[in-house]
Amino acid sequence: MVAQARNGREAVEQFNALQPDICFLDVHMPGLSGVEAAMQIGRRAHLVFVTAYTEYAIQAFERGALDYLVKPVEAVRLAETVARLQQRVRADAQPAPDMALLLAQLSAQLAKPEAPPQLRWIRAQVGQALCMISVDEIDFLRADEKYTLVAWRGDHGQAGEALIRTPLKELLAQLDAQHFAQVHRSAVVRLGAISHVIRGDNETAQIHLKHRQDVLQVSRSYLHLFRQM
Repeated sequence: MVAQARNGREAVEQFNALQPDICFLDVHMPGLSGVEAAMQIGRRAHLVFVTAYTEYAIQAFERGALDYLVKPVEAVRLAETVARLQQRVRADAQPAPDMALLLAQLSAQLAKPEAPPQLRWIRAQVGQALCMISVDEIDFLRADEKYTLVAWRGDHGQAGEALIRTPLKELLAQLDAQHFAQVHRSAVVRLGAISHVIRGDNETAQIHLKHRQDVLQVSRSYLHLFRQM
């Protein structure tokens, strides 16, 4: 990014000072709208309009916009715009090397799957109460048909269990891999909750937990996590 402007007037000033090849303009900006800013920038840059209002699309293209993005902008849609910008930059008589590199980097970044936010709390209905369970208190998670069983230990060491509708696979993607491990296709355990692990026959093992009678099975696919035994 060459520069970022807080309003339309500043966007025009920044453009005149820095002469970038590409401008992303929000339609609604204080002082000077994105459409008005585009009129002053003209054909001196490739323009992309970003707005929450689809009715401005015709005005945007009349001002020479290369593309028009509607908020909230999806990564796939933005990737399409970046691809168009790459083609336009390459088609220029003297494309700017820095801008071509920037677009290539942005395109590569968009190609990477976005990591889901890390889970900190799980909401679970226990009787008439809605519990906020910290992931640090969870002992294990186990798939139970269409539900997931959450087993945790509260502030006073009291064990609790609840069923939630979120699939185990979805929860696993949001858990810190340094503290949680999948040990079976239907079970995930918090490593800090493990008391000891006993190797069994047929390349399996059993996980015994601190302060719990539950025993979790480790399937052959995940036995490598305990290879040092």
